[in-house]
Amino acid sequence: MSKTVAAIVKAISTTSLVIYLWLEAIFFTFVPKRFRFKDVSKEIVLITGGGSGIGRLLALRFGKLGAKVVLWDINRQSCEETELQVRELGGEAFTYTCDVSDQRKVSELASLVKREVGNVTILVNNAGIVTGKPIMDCSVQEINRIFEVNAISHFWTTKSFLQDMMAANHGHIVSIASLAGLGGVVGLTDYCASKFAVVGLEDALRLELKAGGYKGIKSTLVCPFFINTGMFAGAKPGVFEFLEPEYVADEIMAAVLINQEILILPKLFNFLLILKSCLPIKALDTLYFSMGGATAMEKFVGRSKKG
Repeated sequence: MSKTVAAIVKAISTTSLVIYLWLEAIFFTFVPKRFRFKDVSKEIVLITGGGSGIGRLLALRFGKLGAKVVLWDINRQSCEETELQVRELGGEAFTYTCDVSDQRKVSELASLVKREVGNVTILVNNAGIVTGKPIMDCSVQEINRIFEVNAISHFWTTKSFLQDMMAANHGHIVSIASLAGLGGVVGLTDYCASKFAVVGLEDALRLELKAGGYKGIKSTLVCPFFINTGMFAGAKPGVFEFLEPEYVADEIMAAVLINQEILILPKLFNFLLILKSCLPIKALDTLYFSMGGATAMEKFVGRSKKG
């Protein structure tokens, strides 16, 4: 009988807490985010893919807030350009050439960063690539490469810096995934699969850290639509429009500064994800095709293929 009573008490307390947290989330939607921003002026932020696009824009924003910015990119020249821009804003930045898919190189550079700059307290896993081909046109090398860069590299970077965060019970891991990690896209089977992997990794890692009592280590999963950075040049977004990089960077920064666990852009897609859990598959497919999803990647060119 005591076990039954204990189970009932636990169920009531858990339900009450869930309702409270739900109401709290609703309340905070009406509170301007800027009133909840945390101070990052003493943080060391490492951004993979920091040489261009969203990585560069985040570096500028963190640098402007006083954080030390560590830039990793396979393209050293673009990374140095980002470093220069951060310094022109009065910030500190440090450039390192890195192929994040190379576990040995990641480990070596992580040790070097700790010696030369200090312990990384905010890790932004941003580096990513896209092939934009139907599954039968993707080579073995392309499939392996997209998983190595888009997903597996997150393990190498996280394992390189998480131990120090755990020792201090302080840190933040930001995973730049994609809406393609929450739903399939024609012509992006390899990309979608790699981003689904990122979503699963971040989801499990967040729970793992909470289970371990590391309340001081936060995480943010970012799932945006197509961003107008050139990475998806030639793609047709259907009934939606490309997201502007500056807007996306601002939204990511706000999410990090309030310790928001997941950010979906545009916000309308939160509603579409609810529909995904409610509608039958045939209805979902009909909705997808009606919004131009089947032809989105037909004229894809991509940044690397531009002249």
